[in-house]
Amino acid sequence: MMAILSLAWKSLWNRRFTALLTVLSIALSVTLLVGVERLRTEARASFTNTLSDTDLIVGARSGPVQLLLYAVFRMGDATNNISWSSYQDIVAHPQVAWTVPLSLGDSHRGFRVLGTSLAYFEHYRYGRNRPLVMADGQPFSDLYDAVLGAEVADALGYQLGDAIIIAHGAGQVSFAMHDDKPFRVVGILARTGTPVDRTVHVSLEAIEAIHIDWHSGAPLPGLSVSADQARTMDLTPQAITAALVGLDSKVATFRVQRFINDYPQEPLLAILPGVALSQLWNLIAVAENALLIVSAFVVVVGLFGMLTALLTSLNERRREMAILRSVGARPWHVFALIIGEAGFLTLLGVVAGLALLYLVLILAQPVIASRFGIFVPIHAPTSGEWRLLSAVITAGFAVGSLPSYRAYRLSLADGLSVRL
Repeated sequence: MMAILSLAWKSLWNRRFTALLTVLSIALSVTLLVGVERLRTEARASFTNTLSDTDLIVGARSGPVQLLLYAVFRMGDATNNISWSSYQDIVAHPQVAWTVPLSLGDSHRGFRVLGTSLAYFEHYRYGRNRPLVMADGQPFSDLYDAVLGAEVADALGYQLGDAIIIAHGAGQVSFAMHDDKPFRVVGILARTGTPVDRTVHVSLEAIEAIHIDWHSGAPLPGLSVSADQARTMDLTPQAITAALVGLDSKVATFRVQRFINDYPQEPLLAILPGVALSQLWNLIAVAENALLIVSAFVVVVGLFGMLTALLTSLNERRREMAILRSVGARPWHVFALIIGEAGFLTLLGVVAGLALLYLVLILAQPVIASRFGIFVPIHAPTSGEWRLLSAVITAGFAVGSLPSYRAYRLSLADGLSVRL
């Protein structure tokens, strides 16, 4: 058997240019297949970790996915708000360690504006428990300070000290502007690859200040409160949109959730972020499966390229096969020779594909993490990836069996005969 494998290697070396192209084709296919699988796995992990280390999300009673969409992804609107007194009752619960209030409803040039507290910058986590980091500046400290997400700053070209005007409502275009109370950019967050990047952050008091002379989405006739006058007024919020809640112990999660869901003063809903994120991912998982299928078809194309190369070379090597038979090689020797070549090409393609994948990961990992917030770790292939590689190798031997069988069927007379 070793002699057959040695002969297969020498045969491939004599046709090294064609063999190299075949290996390259399989390597690129393997790189794409395993790369998509790893990126798909990490994208799902990143998606489910859009919000990390938060035990509960609290909002008005609606549905888990709807609450998740507007509280975390800044998509859609709440059916109702949470009264400030109800929020204070949640804060005062003995098993609640921290809370982050969220107030939505305004926008700036198509980007959502989020009113919150400094606890947001302290407790908000994403990815694998990664904190928010300021790329430039600092969190808001003055009433009219604003902190921008990375995508907002990049898309609109803002820098520290620039003035921005908040619009009433969450539409792309708004004619109701809070232009009497401009904000100043004091901080820009580092890119996270989450909805944080597309958010303008201001304080809860600032949200109250810009609406202090508004009612039902319109300015009150005959009433105008200047920016300086608003500073002297009571800016305690009347209501918020939602809240993030962290607990002293994970054991208390369901107990606190039941307390909130059964809250008697108003209908509230508390959801577990991980469960809701998994439900939402299942709704959009068709795209990731389609991408994996496309990658699998690329591998099939690469293997068919190998099949074509082997069949083409086989027609040119019929006399070589006949000579082997004439010096004592049995039919199964010829079969093993061709399938050995197919196995060599597949194994070399798999090894080269893995090497190329790790090279791409080393170069692209910082870019993917900074631009998309997806951290793709560099580690040994996972069990799922090993299954994919085993499937590729098995398919390579299966594809090689067809030209091997043809070579097996060649007769000595056919190989030595003169073909016109």
